[in-house]
Amino acid sequence: MPAPSLAAITGFEQKLIVGVADLAVSSNPNVVIITYSLGSCLGVTIYDPVTKVGGLLHAMLPDSAIDPAKAASQAAMFIDTGIPALFRAAYQLKADKHRVQICLAGAAQVMDGSGFFSIGKRNYEMLMKLLGQHGLVVRAEQVGGLVSRTISLNIKTGEVRLKCSGQNLETILWKG
Repeated sequence: MPAPSLAAITGFEQKLIVGVADLAVSSNPNVVIITYSLGSCLGVTIYDPVTKVGGLLHAMLPDSAIDPAKAASQAAMFIDTGIPALFRAAYQLKADKHRVQICLAGAAQVMDGSGFFSIGKRNYEMLMKLLGQHGLVVRAEQVGGLVSRTISLNIKTGEVRLKCSGQNLETILWKG
């Protein structure tokens, strides 16, 4: 029998940090998956409460058609390729599409106050289109506006926490 991990012995949570244009999934109950600095980027968490499998995507851009080669090597950069990659990774850990709870944060106009590029809005629209095509709904979201956000997913509980720039307190976005 393998030795338990330090986290299992101590009960401490392990932070799994997701960078920009990246994703992570886990079934380890000691893991909290977190991503920082969601401006126009969109952070998407998925969580299956039965298998306790969760994942987080930090996508930058809506449509991979602008750079198919980049999408092939880094699917998480784009909503249209990152969402399928996130779900496929969660399926490998036995998540079920019809049980997942989806939460979102980001899609702001942090660097684009005039709304000229509307990357955040376009990211959100692409995600809603993809989810709608698969009959999936968002359980909770905090999107838009002009603030940067941090989002985290606790694999043990399914709780999604959110922190906005300029605020000291985290809030609970979704309680799994």
